[in-house]
Amino acid sequence: MKTIIIGLGNPYLSDDGVGIVVSREIEKVLAAQNFNDHGVVVTEASVGGLRLMEMMVGYDQAILIDSLVSDGQPGTVRCLTLADLDIMPPTQHSASAHDANLPTAVAAGRIMGFALPDKIIIYAIECANTQTFGEELTTAVATVVPEVVTAVLEEITCLV
Repeated sequence: MKTIIIGLGNPYLSDDGVGIVVSREIEKVLAAQNFNDHGVVVTEASVGGLRLMEMMVGYDQAILIDSLVSDGQPGTVRCLTLADLDIMPPTQHSASAHDANLPTAVAAGRIMGFALPDKIIIYAIECANTQTFGEELTTAVATVVPEVVTAVLEEITCLV
C-alpha cells in the first residue's frame, strides 16, 4: 500500500510549523528503520486545497499533519477525516481566492478521475501561536509532538 505522509504548515510561524516538525521526526524514525522501502513517502508542504490534493494523487492512503486554531486547549490532538473538515470553519491562511478547501478539492479530483487515496487521515494539533515569526513551538504544542509521531507510525505499521 502506497502511503504519503505530509507535514503541513509554515515553519517560520511558531506553532503553525508543527506539522512539519512532526513529519521530520517521522522521517528520522522511518529512515533509521529502513521503512521507506515499504511504499511510505514523507514530505512537507505549505499548501492546501487543490495543490494539496494533487500531492496525494497515486497514493492509497494519505496522512496529513497540521496545526489547528479553534477554541480548544493548545496541545490537543484531533484525528479528523475529510467529513470533519467539511463542517469546520474555513482555513485561516488561503493562498488564493480561486482555491478550494481540501474536501472540495478531493471531490473535484475524484470527479476528474484522479487516483486519490480512499483513506485520508488528518492529525490536527490545537495551537497557541500561529502569528508570531519564529521557528520554536510553544511548550504545549512541542509536548505532543512525540504523541503524534507515535500515532502516525501506528497508522502505517498496521499496513505492512
